[in-house]
Amino acid sequence: MIVDSDKGILLGQIVVAPYEVEDKDLGKELNIIIRKADKNDMKTDEHNKKEALSALKDARITSEKMKLDMQIIDAVYSFDQSQLLFHFLADTRVDFRELAKKLASKYHTRIELRQIGVRDKAKMVGGLGPCGRILCCNTFLTDFNSVSINMAKNQMLALNPTKINGVCGRLLCCLGYEDEVYTEMKKNMPSIGEIYRNGDIEGKVVSLNLLKKTITIETKTNSLIEVEV
Repeated sequence: MIVDSDKGILLGQIVVAPYEVEDKDLGKELNIIIRKADKNDMKTDEHNKKEALSALKDARITSEKMKLDMQIIDAVYSFDQSQLLFHFLADTRVDFRELAKKLASKYHTRIELRQIGVRDKAKMVGGLGPCGRILCCNTFLTDFNSVSINMAKNQMLALNPTKINGVCGRLLCCLGYEDEVYTEMKKNMPSIGEIYRNGDIEGKVVSLNLLKKTITIETKTNSLIEVEV
């Protein structure tokens, strides 16, 4: 489809089937679909991608010569080439005004350089997550919700960065998917370290299995017993 977006006129592909959303849940104004793309539009898009790739290489060379501390990730032409957008990573603020002037004088279009974070880079570049599937941010996630280390603790995951961090180096977005469920399931369960008593059974809780709704307790004789709660 040819769409009118905040980045100008772009060609996009439908990835989610139509569904109904309440006005109050939209969050932001919807983009407008101009028309269904035809063969000529597809050719134009391919041409724009080749031109943008050439501009990307040129921008990287120019920024290196200017000794700018930035990593330019990609370049995107709007469908009508009225705008050339560059995304870049940088640890600090970068004064790219002179770079923008040089690029504008060469390509004779509006130049925009937009600083992004590592999660945005993963969304744009794509890849495979530790689950073996294509990254959520690269397929269906539209916004990055807050993810905390407490979510991993709540789900009793090993706090190993190689296990709970995504390819972007940040905490996995999927840690938030089931956090609410785990919080709800824990409400009627004792905490680890708590003394559990039920009839003749007594011991310290050493582990929980929320999905099975069982706990493992250590008795005074150092025996481990699994108990259904």
